[in-house]
Amino acid sequence: MSTAGVSALLVISMVALAAPVLAASLRAARVPEVVIEIVAGIVLGPSVLGWVKIDQPVGLVALLGLAFLLFLAGLEVDLKVITPSRFRAPLAGYAASLLLGSAAGFAFHAAGWVRSPLFLAITLSSSSLGLVAPVLADALQSRTLFGQLTITGATLGEFGAITLLSLFFSATRAGTAGNAITFGIFGAAAAAVGLTLSRADRSLRLDALVTRLQDTTAEIRVRFAVVLLVGFVALAAKIGLQIILGAFLAGVILNIVDRDAASHPLFRTKLSALGYGFLVPVFFVSSGVEFDLTALMHSPSALARIPLFLLALLTIRGAPAALYVRTVGRRSAVAAGLLQATSLPVIVTAASVGVAIHAIRTVTASALVAAGLLSVLVFPAAALAVVRTGRPEPGEPRVAAPETDHPPTRTGRRRADGSASSSAGSQQSASSSLPVRTDPSRPRRTRSHWLAVAQQSVPAARSLQEDS
Repeated sequence: MSTAGVSALLVISMVALAAPVLAASLRAARVPEVVIEIVAGIVLGPSVLGWVKIDQPVGLVALLGLAFLLFLAGLEVDLKVITPSRFRAPLAGYAASLLLGSAAGFAFHAAGWVRSPLFLAITLSSSSLGLVAPVLADALQSRTLFGQLTITGATLGEFGAITLLSLFFSATRAGTAGNAITFGIFGAAAAAVGLTLSRADRSLRLDALVTRLQDTTAEIRVRFAVVLLVGFVALAAKIGLQIILGAFLAGVILNIVDRDAASHPLFRTKLSALGYGFLVPVFFVSSGVEFDLTALMHSPSALARIPLFLLALLTIRGAPAALYVRTVGRRSAVAAGLLQATSLPVIVTAASVGVAIHAIRTVTASALVAAGLLSVLVFPAAALAVVRTGRPEPGEPRVAAPETDHPPTRTGRRRADGSASSSAGSQQSASSSLPVRTDPSRPRRTRSHWLAVAQQSVPAARSLQEDS
């Protein structure tokens, strides 16, 4: 690695270190770390200060960060949540998003802003599960019916966008039919790997070996996860699919196979530490460095694309949440629409892919990323304000009370520790909400009184039984 590359990586690492500290100090403003990292990259990049340039070694680390980001997103997909009863409305909503996105794509194509209407439709129909899940968990809404519908919709938005981008915009020139065949082969290979891992997980001898090495310097589970990730990424790249699909499916497969975490409770934490502690911030800061702010500022029409893309994102992903009204009511449906319209990592990923395959111009990619940044800043805060304000509307169905939610990590996954204290706290809050009799004219019934009543009622019941 060159000296410039080492210096750039040092600056990016310092930004990654400062971002969570700054986000914690701006807790009232609810600014996510991702936004701070991208904005810092813009400031440090060629558009403003010019202190950081992305060379080949830093670009490789950023590519690994992208792969790890999608891998951790795949780990967030909870197939137990996507039950048939909760799947219909989000699935219909995502289909409506694709239709609305297609209309917006052709409109922007007619204006000469994009070269591929379908690419823009898929990009604007995306959601970010990794950003939505922590917001719901922090508001103690992730286990409610409203939260489950929103998580399912965000999952479909993320998984659907990644799948469709790989299907229609792969690196090969075989056409859609050829890409579909390639996609089927890749899916069959993924299923075969998943079945093989499921059978291997039942081996007692292998399980004993892995358990013995998992918390040593071998870190065998982490190494296996890295091999699985890199293997799927390499396979996707080899057959001409987007590497984001390989990374995402690797996370989904690992999540399906690794269901019982009782013997390795720290495994997911270690993966999050590797990803969010080093690789993923490099990707986001590098995306900010490559952000073409100069082109946006020197072109009024390019600058005008940002609010239009933001409005399109809100319409395409927010409007279909009207299908949730009959289930959770108008207010919760509005909040779900705002959260589903929150999208940044997929947009950043799609923007880099679109520029590479010449589906969109660089200035359009920068406008899309800027709209994604604004969606993260505005939509979650607005959704929480909608949920927390006012009383339930007349006729609005009540949402089930949430189960105990633990403090979310950056990926939205709740920690296992502290469950007892959280449960005790929820029981205490539930008991404190019970009505208390405050009428002084009524005598207080003690425990001895109720025992005497019970003793008197037993002989009476026996006498009635003998008479009958």
